Amino acid sequence: MDSGFTLLERNILKAKGLTDDQLTSLVEMGVSSRASFSEVGTVLTLLELLPELDPAVATRALEWAVPTAAAAEAPAPPTSIVAPTINVDSSDAVFCASCQYKQPKDYTPGDLCVNCGRQAEPIEQCFWCGASGPGRRCRNCGAVFVPVAELPLALLLRRDGLAKDDIPRRLAESTPEEKDQLWGRVRRARI
Repeated sequence: MDSGFTLLERNILKAKGLTDDQLTSLVEMGVSSRASFSEVGTVLTLLELLPELDPAVATRALEWAVPTAAAAEAPAPPTSIVAPTINVDSSDAVFCASCQYKQPKDYTPGDLCVNCGRQAEPIEQCFWCGASGPGRRCRNCGAVFVPVAELPLALLLRRDGLAKDDIPRRLAESTPEEKDQLWGRVRRARI
């Protein structure tokens, strides 16, 4: 096969992925040396000349023949997937119950939030064991704290024999009418 490419150029282009048929087609179109690739100019033009050519092969061939032109016109390589930032806080980190601002290391229960000025971790009283403390659960028995306004209702449900874990759930799911009935029972028990 009579080709304008030197033996070395042919071997390099084959190593880049071009076939003998594609090399023959290029020679018939007038691209017969490494220098003539500069007239082609871009990967897109090379793909228009040889539509069956793989874009990755066209990019590699043009990068070899005309490094600056191919680099300027080559499609951008796929960006690497950036993993989301994961913020890991220590187990003793305290966040304000009002504004969710992280409190400083020297924070002690009962301090005011350095961001909003409210009590960062309100001190709650446990309906189950009577202990008090900060957080969402009792540190003594593990019961989930109920809102302070519903503490008498939780105590009534405890006397009725409901399980420790069922009381906060039942209060959260109760309708206003059901809570009114419980409040009526609390008032009758106080008299």
